[in-house]
Amino acid sequence: MRPVLYALLTVDGVGLAALVVVAVLALGGLFPTGAQAASLSQAPSSASDWAYLGAGLSTGLATIGAGIAVAATGSAALGSVAERPELFGRSLVYVGLAEGIAIYGLIVSIIILGRI
Repeated sequence: MRPVLYALLTVDGVGLAALVVVAVLALGGLFPTGAQAASLSQAPSSASDWAYLGAGLSTGLATIGAGIAVAATGSAALGSVAERPELFGRSLVYVGLAEGIAIYGLIVSIIILGRI
């Protein structure tokens, strides 16, 4: 966790500025305006509403997990290839497996949406 925070706070505050912009945009979507609040007065009750929520969560969380996995395996792969270039093929397989997590989440959401 510390290397991630350190990377966000470096590069002359550019990372911190990007983090602030993302936080403002994310929090701005949490508070609906007057017209949106009137349409949001009903809680999700039908099965299709829950299916859309599940599809979005499966894709979103899978891509976040894949991003974390690719960051870890990609940096380790670059370090190992820099020292021993013959390990490029093996390291490419590990990075590909990490990217597969996002594809699995997308497949799950397609299956969920196909059943609506």
